[in-house]
Amino acid sequence: MSDLHELTAIEQTALVRARTISPVELADHYLDRIDRLDRALGSFVTVTADAARAAAKEAEARVVRSAVDELPPLHGVPIAFKDLTATAGVPTKFGSLALADNVPPFDADVVKLLNEAGVVGLGKTTTSELGISLSCETELGPPTHSPWRPGLMAGGSSGGAAAAVAAGLVPFAQGSDGAGSLRVPAALCGVVGVKPSRGLVSHGPLHSGMFGMPINGPVARTVADAALLLDAMAVAMPGEPYFCPPPPPEGSYLAALHRPLRRADGRPLRVGRHAEPLLAETVVDPEVLGVWERTGKLLESLGCEVFDVPAPFDPSIGPLFQQVFSVLSAMPMPPSRERLLQPLTRHVRAEAAKVSAVGVLGILSQLQNAARAAMRALADVDLVLTPTVADVAVPLGYFTEPGDPAEHLARQRRFSPFCAPYNLTGQPAVSLPVGQSGDGLPIGVMLAAHQGEDAMLLAVSAELERAAPWVDRKPPVW
Repeated sequence: MSDLHELTAIEQTALVRARTISPVELADHYLDRIDRLDRALGSFVTVTADAARAAAKEAEARVVRSAVDELPPLHGVPIAFKDLTATAGVPTKFGSLALADNVPPFDADVVKLLNEAGVVGLGKTTTSELGISLSCETELGPPTHSPWRPGLMAGGSSGGAAAAVAAGLVPFAQGSDGAGSLRVPAALCGVVGVKPSRGLVSHGPLHSGMFGMPINGPVARTVADAALLLDAMAVAMPGEPYFCPPPPPEGSYLAALHRPLRRADGRPLRVGRHAEPLLAETVVDPEVLGVWERTGKLLESLGCEVFDVPAPFDPSIGPLFQQVFSVLSAMPMPPSRERLLQPLTRHVRAEAAKVSAVGVLGILSQLQNAARAAMRALADVDLVLTPTVADVAVPLGYFTEPGDPAEHLARQRRFSPFCAPYNLTGQPAVSLPVGQSGDGLPIGVMLAAHQGEDAMLLAVSAELERAAPWVDRKPPVW
């Protein structure tokens, strides 16, 4: 079948279980598309074609010998893992020449869980160096382009994952989000990017936790596919530093997508909206504001109570967040490899070295106080609606153009002034590709909910998708 990539992940799982298509057909189809299309896109840094075909053959044999109810939920469906995520026996380069020979002997928990769910891994998607930049432009290979227009950035640090999904090179992908790293690429590539609640998806078995700011999550074309993938990821693991919220009463995030858009007491959901940037003083593009406005009206038409709220964070937290994120990004590295790092990474590590342990604790205290005040201000708000990013798109090289790493970081804050505070609070947040610019580029909006309310967030997102479908909007590379 030449159009297998047109199928959603849910449709693929059903057809594999019905023995209508085979895992081998799926793997071969997507590997062929990667081989033909990714040279111009740069969404993969490593393709594990031989291992994928072997795994697909094993999955096919299991379909033949097993009853349908014995197959795991994602059996035989292809996926890609982010290059920041440890994958046993596969180069995990962290987007850096300095770590180009790193081959972990173990799987990250999220990889282990997805493998147990039956996926067939096709390789590793491109990320920015150590996940620091919002654009995937590294020394390991070509930059990751937007599938919608060559020369525009796909976002970062999960840019390869979002670009691969948008281009139909995988049906869905694993990514991670430490300051918008899933949501920003999702907005730029026209897909769904979910940052789950803190603790919902493990970062084990060997990860510092980084004060709970980064978390693994799904990238998909539809909300239902994202929920399906989240169900496989969201398994409580022993020893994790943060509480894993319980599954929804419906039994799964996928099953919860059709719950009523009401509060427990029957009243409408309350949606507070604002378009005031949170991390930097900047101007939001009028087309972005137009999509944000229309989304608010659409939520009203779905029965939600939508009203304006003041921005819950002040832009003064931007430099504080940057300081602590710099410290968290300064992973240990032999001096001999430091010279292989990109200028931005060296700058971030140098800035981190200036902050004492006492200083880090002081910054974290200020940020926690800001998060506490924001959550109290929004205590009676079920969802917050904002743009995902401030601009429709920017070209590759935009962040590095000044040649000054400090300005690179400042441009990032102005471009993405909405996402990072939700990593600080641990709230779930999603970017949805609800709109388009006048010249056909995707525009995303962001919804955030209270901690542990992932099911409600996804149910509202699914209702928005049903009211204003986006799955048929495809980039030219498709």
